[in-house]
Amino acid sequence: MDVGSICVSKREQNPELQRRELETAGCEKFFEERISSRQESRPQLEEAMDCCREGDRLVIWKLDRLGRSLKGLIELVKELQQRGVEFRSLRESLDATTRGGKLLFHVFSSIAESERDLIRERTMAGLGAARARGRNGGRPRSMDACKLALASRPMRDRETPISEVCKIVGVSKAALGLYSETVAA
Repeated sequence: MDVGSICVSKREQNPELQRRELETAGCEKFFEERISSRQESRPQLEEAMDCCREGDRLVIWKLDRLGRSLKGLIELVKELQQRGVEFRSLRESLDATTRGGKLLFHVFSSIAESERDLIRERTMAGLGAARARGRNGGRPRSMDACKLALASRPMRDRETPISEVCKIVGVSKAALGLYSETVAA
């Protein structure tokens, strides 16, 4: 049986392209997760691997969907081979059961790892350049000076329930909790 492993790293990414190609390749069972392939814990990948029995084949869409480090990819494929499970990557036309496929696997794994490192370097350089220009990343703060002033009096008096202060200020309890020391001071 061919078992398909689908992985998208962002909530807004659509896994349907991977699913269609895996179906076309003959996969009968699918395991899908929305998680970065850099994560240590990959529950759906682990389930897919557990589902595979001797003679089965684990099929992925692209090597970088399986893992980001060369060491991790090699360990996963070695584990599959020890259990008698074949491995195939569609995008790289890679079948790790042949000698040539094993060689290509190592080459493509190195390229995938290098590509990920390059993306990380570019991202960090871009963030550094933005910071140098005075721009900060991330979400805007939900509590500005005006909201802090508005929340400070009822918080100091402790007469108004926290939920009411949140409604007045227009923030969540979590956001108010982050600033509670500043507000109550």
